[in-house]
Amino acid sequence: PALLQGTLDLLILHALQRGSMHGYAIAQSIHLLSDEVLKVEEGSLYPALYRLELDGAIAAEWGLSENNRKAKYYSITRRGKKLVAEQQATWNRLSTAVGRVLAR
Repeated sequence: PALLQGTLDLLILHALQRGSMHGYAIAQSIHLLSDEVLKVEEGSLYPALYRLELDGAIAAEWGLSENNRKAKYYSITRRGKKLVAEQQATWNRLSTAVGRVLAR
């Protein structure tokens, strides 16, 4: 399923609360934590990471991946932690409201 932009940002920030990761690992984490329902495509992931980095929600630095390749590692910032808390509260309200509508 396609993800809304704000939802993807929330999922990325949530994944990074577990620790610093490179892009592929972030996508894999989201995929596995969703019981393989959500698949984040590179064409969506990297623009979102760039946007979050510009916003100051994440920071990036170069390092070596598990297979000794150069990779950009992302970590959540203090601003990102604040944003994820706010966005999660908004998501919870929204999903509850949608659930109420669908139940009637």
